Amino acid sequence: MTAAVEAPTGTYAGLPATNGIREFRGIRYATAARFAEPVLQTDHLGHVEAREFGGIAYQVPGFLELSQSISVDDMEEDCHFLNVFVPDHATPASKLPVLFWVHGGGFVNGSGSADWYHGGNLAGRDTVVVTINYRLGAFGYIGERNLGLLDQVCALRWVQQNISSFGGNPDNVTVFGESAGGSATVSLLASPLTAGLIHRAWAMSPSIGQYRDKATAAAIQQMFLEELGVGSLDDALTLPATELLDAQTRVASRRTGSSDNFAPTHGGSGLSGNIIEAASMSPVPLSLGSNRDESRLWTAFDPSFASKTESDWTDHLRRVFGEKADTARTVYEKLRPGETFGQLITAVNSDVAFRQHVRELANKRDDTANPTWVYWFTWASTALGGQLGSCHALDIPFAFDNLDAPRVRGLLGHDSDTGNLAAEFADHIVHFAVHGHAAWAQYDRGRGATLRMDVVSELLDHPENEIHSLFGN
Repeated sequence: MTAAVEAPTGTYAGLPATNGIREFRGIRYATAARFAEPVLQTDHLGHVEAREFGGIAYQVPGFLELSQSISVDDMEEDCHFLNVFVPDHATPASKLPVLFWVHGGGFVNGSGSADWYHGGNLAGRDTVVVTINYRLGAFGYIGERNLGLLDQVCALRWVQQNISSFGGNPDNVTVFGESAGGSATVSLLASPLTAGLIHRAWAMSPSIGQYRDKATAAAIQQMFLEELGVGSLDDALTLPATELLDAQTRVASRRTGSSDNFAPTHGGSGLSGNIIEAASMSPVPLSLGSNRDESRLWTAFDPSFASKTESDWTDHLRRVFGEKADTARTVYEKLRPGETFGQLITAVNSDVAFRQHVRELANKRDDTANPTWVYWFTWASTALGGQLGSCHALDIPFAFDNLDAPRVRGLLGHDSDTGNLAAEFADHIVHFAVHGHAAWAQYDRGRGATLRMDVVSELLDHPENEIHSLFGN
């Protein structure tokens, strides 16, 4: 590929090729005023030095984001930038499959430029990788305004119009994401605005429980305005961004334990109704899955879980399962031998927050005969004496085949045996992008074919079905 790429929106000069991969950073895909819908970048920007990442969305980075080199010094409201990774040999005639990454972070954290999301090793498999920033928190999801979703749609439109110049095929775009990025992927499937823009989708640990109804969204917006001391969003248009971020933080404090403070709203902008129902009706091929011990990412660092008692375990079972509490106890203690009471409680929380949502969506899509594949990631970290297990976000460096990225080993454990799992996971994603189907059996209610991903992976039928039966799935 030549030193610069001539695309409809600009002439982009990226970084010199490294290990056969060209990287283009900080490409503007849209502009947007505060609380307004994004405007797609269509004008030619002339010569653009695409060698530095663009500003990231306003946020208060969590420990996971800080471990990925996210800095508050990089925050800007003007955050509509994307990054492109391409094989050095790619030309406009290459028509390589496009992998479009939507980062996670609970819809309040993260950026597409994080170290762990470097697309070089996926691009090295003859793909074009795009990673994006989108508005977060109150800037992106205030009331019914799903502005973060509209940002993602806008970035997909930019890809449709420009990616062939980088060697990508605009008619073969796979959206993939993890956590909030996974549920964003599902909401993109549900949006009527993405018709023709998405051709496959891969949702990793989608945080589907974060979706909000309009009443909840309206109540949170009112709470946000109260914290700002203003009467309307118009009154907040000229306030410093830091004041909005502080108010957002105070809202989270008032709603302790809630994860839906700022997230996609059913029937809000860009969506015509219930997200799950609409996504279940989408004919776009979908692969989705969860990790075995999702919630340990949080409870492993919470000392209160280390001291949970049998009484705590019993009470938790009653709250979640009601009359099925005794049966649930027998099932979980059988399938999680040797776990502490805190870990057993965490296992239930993992299933409630992630695994059962995956199962529900897969079942609904089977009911509507839309192609779906399910996996279950069970590889366990050795960090912190093994307390993390197969926790939330552990699969990210495997999906990108980025086990050597900065601080990844701190999460995985320096003595862990990863085998060939990173290469396998990345290969699965690329196979899906190339062929439009996964390399294992399609999911259906009857068989429940599920690929268990580990050092030794295997195809299972309804793994741990006793747990799913407790939830009526």
